[in-house]
Amino acid sequence: MEYDVTIGLEVHCEMKTNTKMFSPALNSYNTIPNFNIGEIDLAFPGTLPQVNFEAVKKSIMMALALNCKVPNYMYFDRKNYYYPDLPKGYQVTQAHDPVGTNGYLDLFVGDTVKRVYIHDIHLEEDTASLDHYSTYSLLDYNRCGVPLLETVTEPCLHSVDEALAFLDALRKVFIYCDVSEARTDRGQMRCDVNVSLAPKGSKTLGTRVEMKNINSFVNVRNAIECEIARQKEALENGEVIEQETRRYDDTECKTFRMRSKADAVDYKYFIDPNIPPFKINESLISEVKARIPALQFERINKYMNEYEISKYDATVLVKDREMAEYFDNLIANEIDAKTACNWVTTVIAGYLNKNDLEIKDLYLTSDMLAYVIKSVNKGDISGKQAKEVVEKSLTEKKSPKDIIKSMGMKQISDDATIRGIIVSILDAHQDLINEYHNGRSNVFDFFIGQVMKQTRGQANPSMTSSILKEEIDKR
Repeated sequence: MEYDVTIGLEVHCEMKTNTKMFSPALNSYNTIPNFNIGEIDLAFPGTLPQVNFEAVKKSIMMALALNCKVPNYMYFDRKNYYYPDLPKGYQVTQAHDPVGTNGYLDLFVGDTVKRVYIHDIHLEEDTASLDHYSTYSLLDYNRCGVPLLETVTEPCLHSVDEALAFLDALRKVFIYCDVSEARTDRGQMRCDVNVSLAPKGSKTLGTRVEMKNINSFVNVRNAIECEIARQKEALENGEVIEQETRRYDDTECKTFRMRSKADAVDYKYFIDPNIPPFKINESLISEVKARIPALQFERINKYMNEYEISKYDATVLVKDREMAEYFDNLIANEIDAKTACNWVTTVIAGYLNKNDLEIKDLYLTSDMLAYVIKSVNKGDISGKQAKEVVEKSLTEKKSPKDIIKSMGMKQISDDATIRGIIVSILDAHQDLINEYHNGRSNVFDFFIGQVMKQTRGQANPSMTSSILKEEIDKR
C-alpha cells in the first residue's frame, strides 16, 4: 500500500547573547560543567527573573525574517512539568502569545521552490543537560537559562529532502541575522521531528509520532527514514499507530518508545506572574527590521535573475553572509558580476577550503581583489600575473599593489615590442615554421611559450597570439 508522509519540525536554537535569558550569568559555550551558572538559573529562593532585552530584540528579528506576525505585547508563560533538568519545576516559555505566528520561509529543494509555513516562533529558556551513565546521571547547568528560540512548522513537509532543506535554510537565517551560531556539534541547534503516515490521497492526517532532541542533520535524515519504515510496517500489519514520543538511537538506527505524547493541557500553562508583559512598539519593530540583512533565498534569486549567474554558483556565493557580502563589495567596486563570481567561487573559495578558513580570516579584502581585477582590465598585468599576485597576497599577507610594484609586474601591450620579440624567435626557428605550415598546430603554442619566457610572462596574451598569427602566416 502507498502512503503519504507528513512531517512537522520543532527546531530549538540557542541564541547568541552575552548573558542568559533571565539571569546575568554568562552565556557562552563551556566544557567545564556548572561553570556558567547563577542563583536565578538554579532557582534559589527569593530570586526573580530579569528579561534579557537583547534576546527579545533578536527573537523579534527572527520572527520578522520568517515573515511572522509580531504581537503588540510580549508575554511569558510557565510550562509546568517536573524533570531533573528544570530546577524551578517549570520552564519559562511562550504559549499564549508567541513572538511570531503564521509565518513562512521560502527555500529551494533541488531546483524547486518550496514554501514552508511557520506555525509560531517562541522565546524561552533552555534546560540543563543530563549526562547518563550506567548506574547514575549527572546534571550540567551551563545550558540552563540560555535564551532559546523554538520554531514550529505546520505539518507541510512531505519528504526527508524537504525537511533537511528547511533545516539548512533556517540555520542560515539564524547565522545571517547573527542570532545564533547554530552549531549542532555544540547542541546549539536541536530538533524534534513529528512524522505521520496516511493512505495515499487521504484528506485526514495519520497519527503523529514525535522524536525528541535530534542533534544533527544526518540523524534527522536517519530518524525520519527509520520512523517511516516502522510506521509503514505497523500499518501493513494492521496495528494502530499511537500518539507517542520516541527517541532515535543512532547506534542501532532505530526509534524507541519513551512515553505517550503530552498535550498542552498536561503542562497547565499560565502567564508567569514574575514577568510583567511589555509593549512591542513600532519604533522597536523598525529598529530591528533595519538590521535584517538580505537573506540566502533573496540573494540566490537576485544573483540568478539580475546577474545571470548559475544557481550552483549563486548557492556557493551565499554559503555564508560574509562570502555573499565579499561578492557584493566586488560588484560595488564596478567589477563585472560574472568575473567577480569566477574569482570568488574558484580562487577565494578554493583557498578557504584548502586551508580550512572562513572568509573573515582572509587577508585579501574585496577592495584588494577589485584592484587586481581592474589592473587586468586596464592591461597593466595579465590574467596569469593576477593569479600569482592574489596567491602571494593570500599566503604572504602583502597588499597586491606592493606585490605588483616589488616584482616589477607590468604587462607589455606595445605592438612594436611584442612584434620584435616574435620576429626574432621566428627567425631562429625556420624549421618549426615549416612544420607548422605542414599541419603541426602545437608549434604555435611553442612560440607563444617562447614569447612568454622572454618577457617573463608580461606580454599581453591576446596581442601576442594575434601578432604571432600575422607574422607566421607571412612566412
